[in-house]
Parts: sequence; C-alpha cells; structure tokens
Amino acid sequence: MPDGMRTTAARTGTAMLDIADLHGFYGESHVLHGVNIDVRQGEVVTLLGRNGAGKTSTMRAIMGIMGKRTGSIRFQGHELIGMAPHKIPRLGIGYVPEERGIFSSLSVDENLALPPVVKEGGMTVPQIHALFPNLKGRGATQGTRLSGGEQQMLAIGRILRTGAGLILLDEPTEGLAPVIIEQIGVAVRALKQRGFTILLVEQNFRFAATIADRHYVMEEGHVVDMIPNDQLHANMDKLHTYLGV
Repeated sequence: MPDGMRTTAARTGTAMLDIADLHGFYGESHVLHGVNIDVRQGEVVTLLGRNGAGKTSTMRAIMGIMGKRTGSIRFQGHELIGMAPHKIPRLGIGYVPEERGIFSSLSVDENLALPPVVKEGGMTVPQIHALFPNLKGRGATQGTRLSGGEQQMLAIGRILRTGAGLILLDEPTEGLAPVIIEQIGVAVRALKQRGFTILLVEQNFRFAATIADRHYVMEEGHVVDMIPNDQLHANMDKLHTYLGV
C-alpha cells in the first residue's frame, strides 16, 4: 500500500483505496452487493449510475455512516470495516456530501475554519481562494447566502483545509449552472495536479469524462462495469443503456 506521501498526480499502480466484496445494509435492506472498487493515488475515479444504484451508499460505507457492512474497505493499509466513524477522517479521508452541510449561522470564514486539521498538507485559506475565486472577499457573508455553486465551492474548500489526501465528492455538479460546473471541473483538475486523489459520484458522465481517469458503473448495488476514460467514447452505447441517457 502507498505510504500516504502525495505525488504530483502520479499513479503508483497500487491502490490507495481498495474495496473488496463490500455488502451494505440499511436495517433489513441489503443495498450493496459485493462491490469491488480500487482507487490509485493521484487518480480521479467516478461512480456512475442512475438514482438508487448504490453510489452514495458506497460513499457512506467508506465513511462508516451506514448500517451493517461486510467485506473489506482498506485505505492505505487500514481496514475501515469495524472502525468508529469519527476515526476514519483522521486517516486522511474527506467527504463532501451532496447536501453540502453549510452551517447557516456561520460566515464563510467560520465554515472554512470549522473542521479540524487532521493531516499535514491541508490547503490554506488563500490557496482555497485561489482555487475558488468566488469565495474571495466573501469571508463575512453568511454561508447560506451564497449561491448554490458557491456553497459547493465552500463545502469542498472546507474539506481541503483538513489535510485529507482522498476526497469523496457526492454529486458536486447537481443542479448547478453550466458555467459553475466548468469552474468545478477546473478546480478538480487543479486538485489532481496538486496530488489529491478523488472519488466522485456523478450522473453527468459528460462532465465526468473531462476530469476522470476511470469510471465504475453501478446498477442496483452492483458494480457492473469499469471503463477507462480513454475508452469512454467506444463504450457510449453501453453507457446510454446503463444510464438511460
């Protein structure tokens, strides 16, 4: 397993995150069925699929915030199955959920300062402003007074401060205007160049194609395909079938 040292977007060939035969449950509902996924250091990898395919449940399983899990989730040699949820971010995993979780009673600067730094290498506020210029000069603004796209930038920026090397992004472009989606794409590519590793849930495969190295396709809690980005065009018919687009 990698030792956690960041490289400049270099694929080591060894999985930073290795999910094997993952089963997940919400109460009596069996929602993940033998999921196998690996993410190498420096990669951007997407989980594609229709609503209800199991993409967000996979994210929640990684973070330990779903019910029963069986199988294996290994991050840099640490087994996450059975680990207390509050300990998982301390290993260097940051999660940006679809609902963003911006605190309405806090300013932009207070939202950014809220998460603790858990690893060396976290981005400074000026670095976050350089990545997301929309946030610059908005420090005193109440977080929920930002536009939806700016709230998404704030949610990502907040996690980047923590020092996490693996970032989980759940539907970062959902409901955003095309110009904001383009800005999010620019930011993700910049993060990859800085050495961050990103696992991304997306339904917009056209956006995913502009940033990702590989794509896992999920249906009904199963991984049904893995498509390298350079083979995406050749597999377009299959994608249309999988995603219904």
